[in-house]
Amino acid sequence: MAQSSSMKLLGARNMSCIVERMEWNNKMDLIAYGTEKGEVIIQRLNWQKIVTFPTPGEDVRVRSLSWQMDETLLAVGYSNGKVALLDAESETIISGLIYEDDIKKVYFSKAINCRESLDSYTCNAKDKHKRYLPKLPPLTNIDPCLKTLDQKSFPKGSPCFLVVIMRSGKVHLLLLGALQAGSIDLTQHILHPENFDVYDVRLNGDFNAIYALLRDGQQLKLLHFHNQVLQDSISPMLELASHCAHILETKNYINDTQQCLTEAWETVQLEMDNKLTKYANSQAYGMISANFLELLVFGYATLEVEEFLFETLTEKVFKKIANSVDLSLNNLQGLVFKQLNGAAINMFYFLNTIAGFGRMTHFFDALISPDVASEAMRACGAFLLKVHELQRTIDTLVNDMKLFHSWIIFTILRLSSQEIPDDMIFTGKENVALVEFFCNMEPELQTQCEGDERDVNDEKCVGTEDSSFEASPSAMLTTRSKFNLERVGQYLENTYLTQPQPLNSSELWSQMLAENECLAECNLFVPHDKKLSLIQQRDKMFNAIDAVFHKPTESISASFKLTTAVICSDLSQFACEPSLEQDQLTNYDFINCSYHVHEASKCDMLAVTISWQEAMILEISRGEDCLLRCTRIQLFPGPFTPQMHEDYYNLRFVDLQFYNESSISMLAQTTAATPGVRPHSYFVQFSLTAARNQCTQHHLAPLMKLPEATIAHSIHDILEAATFKPLDGVCEMLAVSGSRKVATVLSDRRRKMTIFEMEIEEEEDDTEMSQASFLEISKESILVDKSDA
Repeated sequence: MAQSSSMKLLGARNMSCIVERMEWNNKMDLIAYGTEKGEVIIQRLNWQKIVTFPTPGEDVRVRSLSWQMDETLLAVGYSNGKVALLDAESETIISGLIYEDDIKKVYFSKAINCRESLDSYTCNAKDKHKRYLPKLPPLTNIDPCLKTLDQKSFPKGSPCFLVVIMRSGKVHLLLLGALQAGSIDLTQHILHPENFDVYDVRLNGDFNAIYALLRDGQQLKLLHFHNQVLQDSISPMLELASHCAHILETKNYINDTQQCLTEAWETVQLEMDNKLTKYANSQAYGMISANFLELLVFGYATLEVEEFLFETLTEKVFKKIANSVDLSLNNLQGLVFKQLNGAAINMFYFLNTIAGFGRMTHFFDALISPDVASEAMRACGAFLLKVHELQRTIDTLVNDMKLFHSWIIFTILRLSSQEIPDDMIFTGKENVALVEFFCNMEPELQTQCEGDERDVNDEKCVGTEDSSFEASPSAMLTTRSKFNLERVGQYLENTYLTQPQPLNSSELWSQMLAENECLAECNLFVPHDKKLSLIQQRDKMFNAIDAVFHKPTESISASFKLTTAVICSDLSQFACEPSLEQDQLTNYDFINCSYHVHEASKCDMLAVTISWQEAMILEISRGEDCLLRCTRIQLFPGPFTPQMHEDYYNLRFVDLQFYNESSISMLAQTTAATPGVRPHSYFVQFSLTAARNQCTQHHLAPLMKLPEATIAHSIHDILEAATFKPLDGVCEMLAVSGSRKVATVLSDRRRKMTIFEMEIEEEEDDTEMSQASFLEISKESILVDKSDA
């Protein structure tokens, strides 16, 4: 019969660099590990590399790895404050978060299963929007290399929390990787914030409390914080988080569309600038309009215009430019009419749904403010009006540019005495349109060249060192970065419009709002600010949307209440251990911890090493009994321990992890009695079932001092509790998975990875092998690495 303590060697390899973190997937044979270079590598059990994610920057270290339960999604925390969500299946970066402080740990909670009752909210609106909203068309012309971390889709899968723990003591909770579901600053709840370190923070199995393992001065503490909002509103939070994820995806889609708009418009400008900017820069302000009007009305062309038309342009070159500009403008029309307009409508739908949630105060009172949600809807409506305004402007520009291109070709043919086709004869209405177009070709010249009043074309006055402005021809010369034939570019700048659309006399609604100030300021109507650009209106909408999601963060953060403080150990006696090496004396490196949720018994389990030779296993009940069970074990032999091998008298903890709810995997190492002697490493599988009789029970109280109320038991005296397996080399890190029945050990300064299969038949157990056999395995791994290179 297979036992959890039996193990079989699957293979070992020398890695190309130091491995700093590793984590097994609970569903598939995938292990992820982070290297000293900041890379994250995902490989299979048979050593086949799936994908390598590069480091996000120079001198960036991988702080933490965590797989989402039953998914291929991996959360990675970096030393520069970045948190990336990586998908091993698609080999892409799904999304990312950026914080200002160093990351201590990130992890996914278990899946959230909300219990339904008569008075609870039922979350049943998952992807209901797909019934009413058409799918947004893909942005095929965006360069994937230009996308940043926060411009991609958010993860799908079973709902869960993503918890981000900072070294400063701040803890952030995110639901579905999208909704900021509260935060807590642990330094506000301790006695010695200047002498503080956090080791782990975990959500309990019911998602209504957190456990924080930290060092407060010279004491190792476990703090229990209850949260009433999380307890009462977890199901409404899932509903809100789902819509928040859709809103964030729509925001990213709008940003991507904006990028495509900018690129398409720059293509228009590039085609225009190639041949036309030189002529524009050679003319004083107003001369371009005057020369074209003179050519249109009187048929007379100046020498500069003739040189421009026959030497700089030519008919063939201008036709090529006209075709390129027409294609780019058609692309602009499609982006605004389909992508941008559709995204704005989707955004309004999601915000309208959230505003409806806000009216169900019984469930959403702590999460949504109806007034703030309504203001976000108005901002979204204003953005939609601005999109329609840009659409009309582009349509007008397309018609004007087609007319202008036809007139330029007509003029070139007429001035060169060539035959003019019959379809190129202009009507009186078209001539009037050309006159209006030429009159508006150049914007009004500003009287001063102030930085905050420059127009969208960044025109700079020449020779204005003196404070006075002279209207001389030399002062009228301008340096144009663009041939100003458009009103579209101003909408894509983060400045006020220099050429806002005039009030149309045929629009009765606009006239009524202009004449009635009370209607214009009424909250029932969507405001339309003519002065704002599209970028400014988008940012205004995004700010209003961000304000909607401030309330759940504030409500949940304010609801954390410290209910229990458990003192696990006094660390002052272990600060300077004379038998250890110097690099192990600082930062309390002996503290390792592991967490597991036992669903069957409704308890949360925490294992922590409280000294180099002593560990504590805590089981906190989530039931009505409010019990805490504590099992203290030590590696020292007890007074009744029989004679053992000499290594067992000088063991210390290196690492530990829960293998499953009934056993813990530990890594132990001998302490060198004499300098220069290589320590021995042992894999220890400890049975919690066998040690059940050694635990003590305590009722949860505001302050609990476990060292005074518990007794440490020797791991050697507990019958059939611990199984020791000797390992090759100096082992430093452990990663196990009970669901996959595997264990991985890092040795030789974290450059060698050894993988074991767990729970095998006894006759296959081959871990009791000689040093020579391990040496042969090492040689084989070196040969394999050389062949791969």
